Amino acid sequence: MQQYQNKNGNSGILAYEIGKDYIDVAFREYGKYRYSYTSTGEQRVEQMKQLAIQGCGLNSYISRHVKKDYEKKILII
Repeated sequence: MQQYQNKNGNSGILAYEIGKDYIDVAFREYGKYRYSYTSTGEQRVEQMKQLAIQGCGLNSYISRHVKKDYEKKILII
């Protein structure tokens, strides 16, 4: 996973991993979630990928537009 840059300094996101048709997001308090084309929609996932790379706005975008449209919660072992 790539560390989320958190340029605004107040994000609840720690890291992310980009796949062909998904993005995994690790939250500070809630664990790791997968957002896929199937569960979240291609346009939203692609927007999330861009925000993750930019290091700014991903947490807000998820809160406003995606909410619980994740494919699954990923257990961290």
